[in-house]
Amino acid sequence: MKKLLIRSELCPQNHKCPAVNICPMKALQQKDYNAPIVDDSKCIKCGKCVNFCPHKVFCLIEN
Repeated sequence: MKKLLIRSELCPQNHKCPAVNICPMKALQQKDYNAPIVDDSKCIKCGKCVNFCPHKVFCLIEN
């Protein structure tokens, strides 16, 4: 089973995260310019955010 990991140390945290709008399940949320957080109950581990983010903040890992 996979899990979406958010590596906040890689996130520049200086803008609204465009990956939040890429998520088809609305599983990503962002407060102000902080690194996004994931709602595991909504995330379907599709990898769209992983492929979209140029900073490699998102990572799918085996759980």
